[in-house]
Amino acid sequence: MLKDNFNDLFYLIVVARERSFTRAAAKLGVSQSALSHAIRGLEERLQIRLLTRTTRSVTTTEAGESLINSIGPRFNEIEEELIVLTDMRDRIAGNIRITLGEHALHSTVWPVLQPFLETYPDVHVELTIDNTLTDIVDGRYDAGIRPGEQVAKDMVAVRIGPDWRMVVAGSPAYFARYGKPQTPHDLQNHNCINMRLPTPGGLYAWEFSKDGQEIRVWVEGQLTFNNLASRINAATSGMGLAFVPEDCVADAVAQGTLETVLDEWCEPFPGYFLYYSSRKQHTAAFARLIETLRYFVH
Repeated sequence: MLKDNFNDLFYLIVVARERSFTRAAAKLGVSQSALSHAIRGLEERLQIRLLTRTTRSVTTTEAGESLINSIGPRFNEIEEELIVLTDMRDRIAGNIRITLGEHALHSTVWPVLQPFLETYPDVHVELTIDNTLTDIVDGRYDAGIRPGEQVAKDMVAVRIGPDWRMVVAGSPAYFARYGKPQTPHDLQNHNCINMRLPTPGGLYAWEFSKDGQEIRVWVEGQLTFNNLASRINAATSGMGLAFVPEDCVADAVAQGTLETVLDEWCEPFPGYFLYYSSRKQHTAAFARLIETLRYFVH
């Protein structure tokens, strides 16, 4: 009986993960009717309902959730062992999933990733741009990339970039009209361009430090964006002050279209780290990518 359940148990995990028989069937390469029949057969053999079906979605029952939490990690272990086994080939190949922020992609990862992919054409990389602290284990990512201080202590962390800092930038026309703030607290009297965080209702508090003193300022202004490029464009247009990575506005500052203020309050912090679970086995392709991205402090 148990042997007959193995395929059906795997089907159950995929349906629960996708919350849809249609999407799960497409992912598994089977018909929707065959998939539905397999799940019904599993429920009949176990004599308990595992899924709750509605016209819009599929959710697990308490028993189904308990079963998936128990067997899911074991299927993952089998899958990882098979990945490692198939990776014992001459060529570097495989799929890699990484979650990272917008700035990390453009400033640190992409300059290295492009030649890496050209060198290893059988490696496929999926990058999810997400500024939240994503749970890479729950999200089934191979790794995440975040600033050093945001990496959980139970993760393996590899430094992949130099220190960098945030700066307050505005256009010469804005400063000519409204003056320049002398302290971080003065920003509360300026039109600041806010950054919307992915968390519901969250706005980013501008963080400053000087001689051991740390200050967080909640700013206000007419504009709020959830991406970096728009904040820089708005600041360049004279619409307000933006708090952005220094390297992203270096050319504009050199050309005179932007100026920075409060530089003495903008101290550098540890750069980006790639982090991953010590419990997860990785392919040779992932190991090669780590070594390609690794940054050595000079």
